[in-house]
Order: sequence, then C-alpha cells, then structure tokens
Amino acid sequence: MKLQLALDLVNIAEAKQVVKEVAPYIDIVEIGTPVVINEGLHAVKAIKDEFPSLQVLADLKIMDAGGYEVMKASEAGADIITVLGVSDDATIQGAVVEARKQNKKIMVDMINVKDIAGRAQEIDRLGVDYICVHSGYDHQAAGKNSFEDLATIKRVVKQAKTAIAGGIKLETLPEVIRAQPDLVIVGGGITSSEDKQAVAAQMRRLIKQG
Repeated sequence: MKLQLALDLVNIAEAKQVVKEVAPYIDIVEIGTPVVINEGLHAVKAIKDEFPSLQVLADLKIMDAGGYEVMKASEAGADIITVLGVSDDATIQGAVVEARKQNKKIMVDMINVKDIAGRAQEIDRLGVDYICVHSGYDHQAAGKNSFEDLATIKRVVKQAKTAIAGGIKLETLPEVIRAQPDLVIVGGGITSSEDKQAVAAQMRRLIKQG
C-alpha cells in the first residue's frame, strides 16, 4: 500500500516546501488540478526535478484528447496522469496507448461516475493502471465518503490497482487501511496539519502495519 500526497492549494515554492517536510514518508506527489490550472505543467517539472526519487502524478482529469494530454504531461516529467472515468472510452484508450509509449501510468478518477461497478469493469478492460474512487470537495461538504465505492471496485476489478481519495485524515486512516486499497491519497489531512512531518510519519507507520 502506497501513500500519495495531494497538493491542491499551493504555488510551486510552497509545494516544494511541503514535499521537503514529508518526502521520506510518501511515495507519490500529486500536483493537484488547481495547481496545474494556476501554475501549468511547470509545477510538475519543478517537483520532479527537485525530488527525482518520488513519483509525480499530474491530476489533469483528462476528458478529451487523451493521447495528446498524456504526452504533454509526460514531457513535463509526470509518472502518473489522471483521466476521468466519465470520459469516452476512446479518450481513455488514447491515454493508455500514449502512456505505454512513454513508460508512464494512467489513473482513472471515478468522480461523478453513476454506475461504479459497471464502469469500473469497462475501464479495467481498457488496461489502465489505477482506478480511483474519489469524494471531491463538493461531495465531502455533503457528507459523502468513498469507502462503499472502494469495496465495489475491489470486488469487480481484475487487473488495475485501486486508489481512494477525498477527505482522508489520520483518524479515518485505519478504516481506509482495512478496506485495503493499493494507494491512499491524502491532501488536507497532511497539508493543513500544524506538524505535517509528524502526521505523514504516523500515516506511514499505520500503512506499514497494514
């Protein structure tokens, strides 16, 4: 089980500072959609250059032109790129084909997918690397979480690894770990903490204990 740090509300300088604090305890740094919108793919390159031993995920939430956008994110140094599960199969296929050429990985974000089980099976057959259940900010505000959706995709997916994101904190992490995703994605649970390093270290310990 791996730990991914999601950076959403920072600029490049702040992102570097946060990653520096927690780098020993995480596996993947996510350059979140707001950072990509504000800073561009330069943010991906800046973090990959500064922390070459960490994987970098570009949360592009691709909805169209999958091959082209994966190519551009790959050029910037992204190791993993996200595509939306609600996008067309051709978009996901294009992303997967380009990712294979570039030796990168594709994560499909299931945010706003209505039929989680059915769509996860379809996406799994397209050869993606990760399928991620995701309670977005607006979902979290409405009190939703992703545990039930994670159990669903773990039941039906045969090839892809599973990931979970959305509002995960130190106190809810044990419940997440019991659900056994391959990847746990934490944003504010680390970045809004007074002592980011201590929280990340504790999360790493809990994940290792399984």
